[in-house]
Amino acid sequence: MTEEVRQFLFLLLGNCLVVILYLAFCLLCKKGSAKSCLLRAAVMLLCPVAGPLFFAVGFVLNRLFFRKEVDLADVIFSKTRVKTYLRADEELERNLVPLEEAIAVTDTANLRTLMMNVVRGDIQKSLSSISLALNSEDSETSHYAASVLQDALNDFRANVQKNYQQMKKEENDPVSYGPMLIDYMNQVLEQRVFTDMEQKTFVLIMDDVSEMLYQKDPERMTSAYFEAVSMRLLEVRQFELCKKWCERAMLQYPNTLASYTCQLKFYFTAEEKEEFFRVLSALRASAIVIDNETLELIRVFL
Repeated sequence: MTEEVRQFLFLLLGNCLVVILYLAFCLLCKKGSAKSCLLRAAVMLLCPVAGPLFFAVGFVLNRLFFRKEVDLADVIFSKTRVKTYLRADEELERNLVPLEEAIAVTDTANLRTLMMNVVRGDIQKSLSSISLALNSEDSETSHYAASVLQDALNDFRANVQKNYQQMKKEENDPVSYGPMLIDYMNQVLEQRVFTDMEQKTFVLIMDDVSEMLYQKDPERMTSAYFEAVSMRLLEVRQFELCKKWCERAMLQYPNTLASYTCQLKFYFTAEEKEEFFRVLSALRASAIVIDNETLELIRVFL
């Protein structure tokens, strides 16, 4: 064995000894995760001299230049709970009133300011209120309301047509578009801001979207979706389609209050008294908890 080979073997043996000592140090002192320790050990084993030197130099540089003491002066370790009370903005709340009441205000400056505050928010949920301002005596307010309402409805028409056409394409999965489109359409259609003919057209599109989703994946049709499409169809007096969705809701969600209320509203509007009282008796006999809104609805119907 030559002297060079002997020196190389001693180098490998020393490197292995360093790796073993490093692993023992990590295990005894629990320094870092086991995965990171094994990774460093593998690097040092495969790269004799260079591997250990690399980690040693990195450790020294980190200690000299990058390690800083943590400033805990502003940290509180007390377990005592602190309640923060925020004062109400009384000036702002005094100026908040329903838009329906504000339209009757004769002060045009305040009415215009209110309209500006409304349109700065989410106008998708305020379209019915904005439409009331069309009859305002202040011409500027009515013109501004008409402009905002027209832009919002045009955006709705364009978005519905675009997503509806995409959903009908064979290469597109109805499950990807259905829930989003039902939520989006119902939020606007329930406010009844379109003409009767256009309202009916969009409701039938909503029915078709729901049908495609129901045929593709019935589990994605939630109780809220059944209720939404049923009520929109009932509003445009599409009784056969409404009845279909009410029956489907009862089959898929028999223990849900919305399934019963949809049928009650349908049979009352269709003037089918026997079916109305049959559903009402079934609701009373069930274990479903009836909320105050449903109780008030039953009182009105009776």
